[in-house]
Amino acid sequence: MDKNLMKSLCIQTLKQMRLDAQITQSQLAKMLGKPQSFVSKYENGDRSLEISEVYLICKELNKSLCDFEEILENLAKEST
Repeated sequence: MDKNLMKSLCIQTLKQMRLDAQITQSQLAKMLGKPQSFVSKYENGDRSLEISEVYLICKELNKSLCDFEEILENLAKEST
């Protein structure tokens, strides 16, 4: 799979998880102890995330990395 497509799918997965939890960017940022721009930048693809940051985002959304991977895999299947 193309690296840019995978990056886009990861972003889409994190955004979908946030929206499914009915949490705004500002609320998630506060939960993470970050400014709202942190969430906005990674959701817009302007900032890359380390796996530890993905883990913390998942944790704040009451999801696991396994949940993240499952959603990502489903999106990847839909995109092919």
